[in-house]
Amino acid sequence: MIMLCHRSLLATLAIALAIERGTAAGSHSSWRRPSRNSFASISENTRCASSSITDALSLPLKLRGGSTIVDDDDNADDEEENDEEERRKMQQQKQEEFEKLSKYRTEQQILYQLRSTYLSEMLALRGVPLPTITSVSTADGDKPPEKVDWDCAMCTEEDPKSCLYSFDAEPNTKVVAPLGTDQWISLSALNRLRRTDPTKVEPMWHSRYSILKSWFADESEFSMLQHVGVKGFLISSVLLDGGNGLVLRSLLIMTVLSVIITLMPLLEFIVGRIIVSAPFWAQWTTWGRVVRAGFPLKLLIGQLAWKGVATTFSKLENNVREYIVDMECEILEESVPLTVGVDSVEEEDDTDVEEVESEDVIVDGEDFDSYDDYDDQYDY
Repeated sequence: MIMLCHRSLLATLAIALAIERGTAAGSHSSWRRPSRNSFASISENTRCASSSITDALSLPLKLRGGSTIVDDDDNADDEEENDEEERRKMQQQKQEEFEKLSKYRTEQQILYQLRSTYLSEMLALRGVPLPTITSVSTADGDKPPEKVDWDCAMCTEEDPKSCLYSFDAEPNTKVVAPLGTDQWISLSALNRLRRTDPTKVEPMWHSRYSILKSWFADESEFSMLQHVGVKGFLISSVLLDGGNGLVLRSLLIMTVLSVIITLMPLLEFIVGRIIVSAPFWAQWTTWGRVVRAGFPLKLLIGQLAWKGVATTFSKLENNVREYIVDMECEILEESVPLTVGVDSVEEEDDTDVEEVESEDVIVDGEDFDSYDDYDDQYDY
């Protein structure tokens, strides 16, 4: 508003000055016929008036650049706005950098956790005792499996028992179930299942009971392996569980090598006769190409031969392991005591009779000794 008032005032002054100059020039004419000089003076006055008007109009522009109060305030406000904008930009830039750094650190932490989890799983598969996702995971709303004692009964034709694994248990076989339940399963089937696929054992009871840690762990008070004796200990704890199967594999390798070394003279004789035989050399055109072939082909043939040997050994190991598992099942059938049924009552009665007989023998022995003492006192 102040600048507009300045401009209007200066424009008014310029117009008044131009009119005054024009009036003064007209007073000298005194109604004479205008001459050429008068026209020149009028045009000159007009040019002066226009130039003065132009100067008056341009004067506010010049004064605008030279003002000291209003322009300084405007410059100060502009500088403050610029400083505030710069500070805002700096803060925004720092916030973006902090967010990027936080995102990078979070991603690195997640990668480290994934790598450690993967390494734990791989080491656990190799037999290293480390916690895995399966061992520490618990489904939402479910309780962890609890340790439980067991009941053992005999399945007979008069008293058949159901089986969670095969619907009906075979007659004259033992069945086990968690204490206080009737969810029976054949003892042999349970032991064979825990040897072939342990992950399917506890889901048979909907993962309510920790069957493997309760019934087949050495440190458990409910372990069935405490009844198997020395033979069962050697088969279960040494051969099958020793080093996660490493003991059985090592013994099998040593056995195979011992057999090969024992039969070495016979093998040398057979190989020698084959090498010098006529039918073998008659096939020279067939196997001679392999002999004269390059190293890559020989390496491939060696790999195929090694793969065949490894496959054969794996099948042999599985067969031996199944045989040992069957032996373990027989030992469990013989050694695990019955806790439910007629046989269990008869066993308890037999033990009570044996205890009573032993007490009678002790009493008889005491009476006999006292009689000897009495006889010695009254010896005639």
